[in-house]
Amino acid sequence: MHRVWSALAVAIVSTVSMGQGNDALGASRAPAVFEDLDLTERGPVDWGWGPGVRPGSLRQMMSSAAQEFAGAEAPADAHVTGTWSAPFSWPIVAIHTVLVPDGRVMSFGGTLQGKDGASLHYTLWDPARGTGSAAHTVMPNTTRTDIFCGGQTVLPATGEIAVFGGDAAVGGKRHYSNNRLTVFRPSTNDIVDRAPMFLKRWYATAVALADGRVLVLGGRLERPLQPPALTPEILSTTGAWQLLNGATSEEAFGGPARNWYYTRGFATPSGKALLIGHDNKLFMLDPAGNGSVTRLGVSIEPGSYTLPSVMYAPRRVLSLRKNQRAAILDIRGAEPSVTYTSNTPGGRYYANTTVLPTGEVLVTGGSSRGNLLDFAQYSAITWNPVTGTWRTGAVAQKARLYHSTALLLPDGSVLVAGGGAPGPVTNLNAELYYPNYLFKRDGSGSFAPRPTIVSVPQTISQSGTFSVGVGAGQQISKVTVVRTGSATHAFNNDQRYIELSFTRSGNSLSVSTPTDRGVLIPGYYLLFVVDASGVPSIGRFVRVPIS
Repeated sequence: MHRVWSALAVAIVSTVSMGQGNDALGASRAPAVFEDLDLTERGPVDWGWGPGVRPGSLRQMMSSAAQEFAGAEAPADAHVTGTWSAPFSWPIVAIHTVLVPDGRVMSFGGTLQGKDGASLHYTLWDPARGTGSAAHTVMPNTTRTDIFCGGQTVLPATGEIAVFGGDAAVGGKRHYSNNRLTVFRPSTNDIVDRAPMFLKRWYATAVALADGRVLVLGGRLERPLQPPALTPEILSTTGAWQLLNGATSEEAFGGPARNWYYTRGFATPSGKALLIGHDNKLFMLDPAGNGSVTRLGVSIEPGSYTLPSVMYAPRRVLSLRKNQRAAILDIRGAEPSVTYTSNTPGGRYYANTTVLPTGEVLVTGGSSRGNLLDFAQYSAITWNPVTGTWRTGAVAQKARLYHSTALLLPDGSVLVAGGGAPGPVTNLNAELYYPNYLFKRDGSGSFAPRPTIVSVPQTISQSGTFSVGVGAGQQISKVTVVRTGSATHAFNNDQRYIELSFTRSGNSLSVSTPTDRGVLIPGYYLLFVVDASGVPSIGRFVRVPIS
């Protein structure tokens, strides 16, 4: 078994001591959330212990970029397929994962026993400390808000992690809904409550808009019938809430297609939000004033609430649909258009999409048929937006189905975690995928030398120029930014990729952000430089402030 170990050459805040917390609320049996899927079994618990990563061990990580992958072993075809790390233990099922702007990864949604939560904990993983237990900080949810299956985003003004709604227990019974706004503060490693939403929401989506506000869509209301939440609401930059009564829509946020289930919403430069239905419908939501929703004249092939979509370029979205179809939504013109690229290799229900520093889109996990282990997809696949073709990559060891997540890390690898709560396997483990761009093309299995970012400002404007210092003699072909991710339920609502234009003078790049201020929306990004061989640097965090 080959081994590859990740290290970040960035300054990362140290984690605090590991704590076990209070499990006083107990954990309940995971119910069948959807009537048409077999989700009742928790399945066997898979800790994913790989070589050198059993609890209590700590693999020493190297902080020097020049030594980052020294001694790593990879197959000869890694430059074509990429490769996977050995699985390693994760304290909970990583149902939600968020990249914190200090380099850590926050995950939440389960208990230490691998069940979904009322007694959930949240975890903080510091990649710079390795993959052993010492790299994890496990903390209880001290607000006692059940944030299982809530919506989440990184607040652009503060870098705090906001969780919208989630589960609730009433009379000892779970899977109700709540209207809480729960915020994780990275500076103090704690969770606090903020002003709640108007509506209770379970399975809601949070969409960060071009003006710094956060649009909250969909989800389900209270029992006993749990109707969909048909009215969006918006969180202002001051923390106040507004209910968008003019945007109330059964068609956009309800119906038999379950458009309430993590509504696929994407901020557009105009300040509106594109909504992709789980059926064949498309909508545009305007948050101005009292709000409004318009059904678009163009349709899309039928999809599913278990299939992912991702904004892979400004005003363009890749959306996986049923029957292995993959649609491209282009909203650059006066009217949106829908075209189709090559079919995916195999069905990818419950898969996760990750936009990479090179502009390609990685798809990991999933299944050709529901949440069923016999139909799990283990191969990574990568879509090239230039050629419109898919490349089949290396094979993972673990099935990643319902409640799995994937997240781009600053070193260009991808954290793939979770799956379970409920079954068919409860994955208390994670794996790292190393894309092919990290390897030499000579078949040696060795890692390629990487371009380096010597200097970059911490803050860049939505429209303007800034300087990036790079290593002497390095041939830079691209400068890209990828918005930091927050993934759950086959959807990473925060991702977006933008290639920036630049000119070079010596070892300094003069980089221009888009003239359209709505493309580079406020928030936190990883900035990469990519060399002439397609190898990305280690990403550096930059912030786009609200202007």
